[in-house]
Amino acid sequence: MHPKRPAEIFQLFASTTSLAGVGAKLASVLEKRVGQHVIDVLRHLPIGLIDRSQRPSLANVDDGAIATFDCLVIKHDRPPRGVRRPYRVFCENETGTLELVFFHAHDDYVAKQLPIGERRLISGRVELFQGRVQMAHPDHILPPSQASKMPIFEPIYPLTAGLTPKILRRTIADALTRIPDLPEWIPPAIIQQYGWPDFATAMCAVHAPQNPPDLLPTSPVRARLAFDELLANQLAMRMVRRSAAEATPGRAYCGDGHITSKLRASLPYEMTGAQNRAIDEITSDQAKPKRMLRMLQGDVGSGKTLVALWAMLNAMEAGAQAALLAPTEVLARQHHASIQAMLAPLDIEIGLLLGQGRGTANAKTGTTTMPVLSRKDTLEKLADGSLSLVVGTHALLSETVAFHDLGLAVVDEQHRFGVRQRILLGEKGAHVDVMVMTATPIPRSLAMTAYGDLDHSRLDEKPLGRLPIDTRVLPSDRLGDVISSLGRALGKGKRAYWICPLVEESDKLDIAAAEDRFTALARALPDITVALAHGKMKAGERDSAMQAFRNGMAQLLVATTVVEVGVDVPEASIIIIEHAERFGLAQLHQLRGRVGRSDQQSSCLLVYHVALSETAAKRLSVMRDTNDGFVIAEEDLELRGPGEFLGQRQSGMPEFVLADLAAHRDLLSLARSEAGRILEQNDQKNMNLLLSLFERDSAVKFLASG
Repeated sequence: MHPKRPAEIFQLFASTTSLAGVGAKLASVLEKRVGQHVIDVLRHLPIGLIDRSQRPSLANVDDGAIATFDCLVIKHDRPPRGVRRPYRVFCENETGTLELVFFHAHDDYVAKQLPIGERRLISGRVELFQGRVQMAHPDHILPPSQASKMPIFEPIYPLTAGLTPKILRRTIADALTRIPDLPEWIPPAIIQQYGWPDFATAMCAVHAPQNPPDLLPTSPVRARLAFDELLANQLAMRMVRRSAAEATPGRAYCGDGHITSKLRASLPYEMTGAQNRAIDEITSDQAKPKRMLRMLQGDVGSGKTLVALWAMLNAMEAGAQAALLAPTEVLARQHHASIQAMLAPLDIEIGLLLGQGRGTANAKTGTTTMPVLSRKDTLEKLADGSLSLVVGTHALLSETVAFHDLGLAVVDEQHRFGVRQRILLGEKGAHVDVMVMTATPIPRSLAMTAYGDLDHSRLDEKPLGRLPIDTRVLPSDRLGDVISSLGRALGKGKRAYWICPLVEESDKLDIAAAEDRFTALARALPDITVALAHGKMKAGERDSAMQAFRNGMAQLLVATTVVEVGVDVPEASIIIIEHAERFGLAQLHQLRGRVGRSDQQSSCLLVYHVALSETAAKRLSVMRDTNDGFVIAEEDLELRGPGEFLGQRQSGMPEFVLADLAAHRDLLSLARSEAGRILEQNDQKNMNLLLSLFERDSAVKFLASG
């Protein structure tokens, strides 16, 4: 579809082993932290700055400061073999004595670097130890004649084991010599308006900051490079969209309303204005003879499942099948149960398909057990068309699943999948409409970059009669009061969640925390039935615990974040989140959304255990002050950045290296309109150059083929 990568940027995509001093061992270290290619080294930007201009007297140094001294080497104190103490070198100038300390040093290295009787320029971090001025492992040791080789301002980069600042700087310096002279793709008026340099100048300048403001994302050189990356992203998105429209004309799915009208009549409540608006947008898309690609964004408890079901029934009325793909078994079962309950008055069968070997029988809805088709029957009925609706996990994507005529694929919690799965499901039929839905409200800037190939519908209203959740923030030393008041509330028939903390990166520690809290609460509240649910339990045990909580046999559910999405118990009105400072804003909002799902007043207690960092305090105050998921999403983007916001690896979220969506929001709409101009003018050379330089070329080819 596109010409190959332009020849002038070949050298930027050479392996890092083409750079001076980079062998196979260093290349594998670089690959972990930086990347495989020369361009990856260039895009590894500094995060701080060392100022080596300070040359204080040795009698007047600040402990921990970076300083540079011109000294005479006067004595070496080499430890005898087998004695474990550092190698020391003593230097002096007219202002005092400096003691250099080397741990595990090679004798010949130290002797060569610091010959007795010669002067040296020495730069590094000084420490005051028992009145002596020490410097461990200086950053630079140079003869005064080579003073020009010592940088006054030195950038600080993110590192990893085996990658030292010196090696990385040398590698970057060589990579900078490989930047070719490229034509300018940004119009002169924009360059002039923002005071931006050309690409090569910006790339060299970004690695040579002269003062702290040079490190800010808003500095001209960083903004220029960020704009280039955003422009490539927007160009790729527009090309995908255009290509999808041209590749398959799609097919019109026009339901006649004979099923959806019955659904509306059977509902015990009125739909919200936002639900009606979203349904109009979706059914209007379905009726057009082109493929629907739409995202349904809804805050927790805004009624997305009903809107998705309406769209699925509309496809069914038009004679096609519909499938809903959920990221976890818990969520798939939950969707299946809630849709089955909504369809009960309509007498419509819905299939459930989980992974190989995962039983599908005995899906529970409320307190009744409804028979579910076996896996074999489900597969047969999907293939012959006698089953029109199915809910499933990744199992729906497997080759063994064949549809008679799939017309609509709904992908839930899109950020847990990625574009590839969206396309795989879309390939299960001819001209399949695709709708993705998420309970993570996504800020506008993220939606434009990660999901620019989709149209958007937003559910920004809660069902009538829902009250805002009363949210409070408490320190952990009040935990005793929390447990006492919780006991009183549960004694009056209320139901509550107790969410246990995320513990570092370890599942085992998370589970230990949940089990310990479960034991402590069961002991503290002997008259209350407490259930436990976490991700490592067998599915049957976890389902039993959830079911006991759903039907009121257990009044308190102690859980890890396994309940973050999809657990729907309208009777639960209290949630306590322990170690709330460890959770991100989006996750806190998702967890809080487990309550407030009925017309009774609900409450959320955020318990923190440590002196809060500024960011954690801000997160908790945002949660206390608002229930609006879209406001929370914008704040989350400010506090955490886009990569973390969606969980970069799984999200299909473009991995921005140079752009910061929170800081460069104003450049995003400019990039969008500029991408439109390049496409309109069919500027093939610049299109190919930009897409290749920012590695969006393969994405365009892959996505368009879906």
